[in-house]
This record gives sequence, structure tokens and C-alpha cells, in this order.
Amino acid sequence: MSITTTPHLNFRGQARAALEFYGTVFGGEATVTTYGDLGMPKDVPGADGVVFGQVETAEGFRVMAYDIPGGTEEPVGAAGTTRRENGTTITTQPFFVSVRGESFDEVETYWKKLSDGASVVEPLAASAWSAGFGMLTDRFGVTWSLDVASAPAA
Repeated sequence: MSITTTPHLNFRGQARAALEFYGTVFGGEATVTTYGDLGMPKDVPGADGVVFGQVETAEGFRVMAYDIPGGTEEPVGAAGTTRRENGTTITTQPFFVSVRGESFDEVETYWKKLSDGASVVEPLAASAWSAGFGMLTDRFGVTWSLDVASAPAA
């Protein structure tokens, strides 16, 4: 038996833009189905909103997203904050999306792209537990934790 976990991100009118951005960061193409595609009259507000969307890559990255019906106010992720203080993460957000790579170069490539328009919580650098660790909140309000996989303890 195997199991796959996929983050499902909720937005208010920004799901398509977020998925397209994540596709440029991690590779892959955004697949998007709108409310209108599933029968909502095209002239109804929100018909162009994403009811099902995802980006998936051959390397194993996968994220899903949709637009919460009704309104395009502040991003969903704006409900909380995250900061690092004295080596500790202080947050009021209910989750982060974690991306782990095999090398610093791999993680740094994702970091550089994902940090465009982001607020850096902890710069990407070597840490006590990893050859590279960093946190940021992207332009869509999603907080990401990126790190380099450590060798398993003997």
C-alpha cells in the first residue's frame, strides 16, 4: 500500500495565478477547471474561478488549489503570520508547505524563483539540522519551508 499527500491551497480569486507561478518555480503545467467549465453560467460572478487546479511534476512535486466562492478580498493565508525569533519559528498560521530537495543547489533554485515577491521569514542557509533551510511567505500568502534532506541517523 502507498499513500500520497498533496497540499490543497485555498484562494480568493488567485488560484490560477498561484498555480501558474508554482508551475514556473517547480516545473510542470497548471491544470485548471473553472466553475464555468462545470456548468455555472459564464456571466455569473465567479464563474471563471478555479474549482479544481493542480501542478504536478515528474519529480514528485504536486500542489492543488481552488478559489473559495464569493469575494476576492485579502488572500486566505493573510489570516496568520510567521516569523523566526532566536532560532524558533513563531506562527499563527495553521500550516506551511514543505519542500525538501537532495542538494543545496536544487533547493536554492526553487528558493530563488519562489522568493520573487515573497517575504523572507528565514534566509536560505546552512542550519544545525540541514545543509540548507529557509522559510518565506510567497506573494499569495502561502508560507513555504525549504530544506536539504539530511542523511539518516546511523
